[in-house]
Amino acid sequence: MADAQAPAKQKKGFFSNFGKDLLKAFNTGVSYFIPVVVIGGVFLAFSLASGTAGKSGMVVTNPFMKNLNLIGMAGINMMIPVLAAYIAYSLAGKPGLAPGFVLGYLVNNPVAVGKTNVSTGFLGAMVMAVAVGYFVRWMKTWKVNNTIRTIMPILIIPIFSTLVLGLFYIYVLAAPLSIVMNWLTSVLGSLQGGSAIVLGIVIGIMTAFDMGGPVNKTASTFTMALMTAGVYGPNGMFRVAVAVPPIACGIASFVAKNKFDDADRQMGISAIFMGCIGITEGAIPFAVKDFGHIIPGICAGSAVGAALAAAQGIECYVPHGGFIVALATNNIPLYCLDIVIGSIVAAAIIVAMKPKLDSAK
Repeated sequence: MADAQAPAKQKKGFFSNFGKDLLKAFNTGVSYFIPVVVIGGVFLAFSLASGTAGKSGMVVTNPFMKNLNLIGMAGINMMIPVLAAYIAYSLAGKPGLAPGFVLGYLVNNPVAVGKTNVSTGFLGAMVMAVAVGYFVRWMKTWKVNNTIRTIMPILIIPIFSTLVLGLFYIYVLAAPLSIVMNWLTSVLGSLQGGSAIVLGIVIGIMTAFDMGGPVNKTASTFTMALMTAGVYGPNGMFRVAVAVPPIACGIASFVAKNKFDDADRQMGISAIFMGCIGITEGAIPFAVKDFGHIIPGICAGSAVGAALAAAQGIECYVPHGGFIVALATNNIPLYCLDIVIGSIVAAAIIVAMKPKLDSAK
């Protein structure tokens, strides 16, 4: 994780190791913005739990809960600027942070293009963050005298890069990126039946495969990008899937006492708790000890849970998972049932595959 959060070292060529740098940058951006998402999702979930159902969703009337909702929305509004800023930071170091934040805010808000206002959200943030990273890298190679060099990182680089790339986004990129985003939203929003179930299976497997790693984060980013466009089905699939691995590992550790030791059962308690609040990483200790027998089970269970959510049209309106956000879904009983079924399937596979302990009597 430490490597993923450090800015990329400068190379001889701007695009040396482009693929590795880009993967590292996206992982860094997601690593930094996930805590912001958790803050927003948890506070929103608690505030919505006190609301009443209305035509436009849950309506919060309690003054204190309104304040929690306000804090939650602050986190949600910050997540895309934070993502853009830390992708740029990974590619260009500290001088990339300020333009990354500003341009991340820009792409997340409507920009007038012709007679319409467009917002490109996650897609725009990732494109502009990469542009910032490499543009700032180029500016850092400028040969200037020592006096100007001292003000380059705090004045010249942030202002010039933000000006050039901000105008480029408004006049050149906003319209085509908006078209791509609208197309993706339309296609995925129209998925029904078998197509939606296939998407759910893919999201479920990606979610459980590395339990908060790059593959999981790719699925998370994808579903949250669709949320910003008003498509909540894939997020419902993902939020079911994130809860399954740790809950399943905890259940398995208590059911199969001849296959898990006392330390595993202690980890199982915390894993179940983490699963209930939507933290997939609770399954990591189990996977580290026995990767070959744990991963197939949790991938299968998450796929089943997400596929059920897809088939039932479950939508989740906040960027967090587990039982604590159940009230922020369009079908509370089925959402919870899908988590339970996925967890039981995963636990059963783990118990079936995992060998007995050598010391078991």
